[in-house]
Amino acid sequence: MRAQALKMVVAVVVGLALGVSPALADNKRVMSISAARVVAERNLVESVYGLKLRANESVEDMVAANFSEATESKTSAMISGIKYDNEQYDKDKDIAKVVASLALPSITNVDGTLVDLKGKTFRRIGFGTATPASAGPLKALRAAELDAYKQLMKRLVGFTLESQTSVENFMLKSDVIKTKVMATLFMSQLVDFGWDESGDAWMKLALNLKDLSEILGQKLAEPGGEVVEVTGYGAQAGEAAPPPTFPASARETAVGEPKR
Repeated sequence: MRAQALKMVVAVVVGLALGVSPALADNKRVMSISAARVVAERNLVESVYGLKLRANESVEDMVAANFSEATESKTSAMISGIKYDNEQYDKDKDIAKVVASLALPSITNVDGTLVDLKGKTFRRIGFGTATPASAGPLKALRAAELDAYKQLMKRLVGFTLESQTSVENFMLKSDVIKTKVMATLFMSQLVDFGWDESGDAWMKLALNLKDLSEILGQKLAEPGGEVVEVTGYGAQAGEAAPPPTFPASARETAVGEPKR
């Protein structure tokens, strides 16, 4: 009995020394899963309801180091009926993953248009953590997502380009290129995502113009095919943290057919 009690005391002391207790570890798991749910909800609302995005890019004197880019997004909607499944938790990295799904007959989107969703099920993935040191790759993935939204908008809506070049004595003195895009986007689909060895992220988004044409009741055309697909990129800030290793499947990201 005395030896067993001693083992318990040693276990508690070791746990306190490491700064982790069973109760705290479980609390971090719950917090991370809750955060992942909220992120998945946001991603789902942006896909189905839509978002407004404004982006500015500039390059000075042809130098990549002088490239600057800023992208902002905004969305706000009241949506109910979101379900969650495939919740996973990596306790070593304190990162949770959740898949949110939504099936609605119709919705009034970000542009105020009543859209017949035809009962299809939409899905999006969200990641969350209760540990700031683990958030780097998750932030990079969000940056990649916004970059992909920007690329989609530039393809579909177009963008404004301003250029000013100065040459003196046959030599380039200055060259400034600026692009701007501001538009709304909805019904985008997540195709794939991931991280490279450094922890920087990439994400592929697509817009199925055929499906969108059926939903809107008007013909949409894009040179090169019925599906517009782009890849966005995002980088970690500061010291890089390792990305999560949860497997992704087509079922998690695909738009499902209506229930019969």
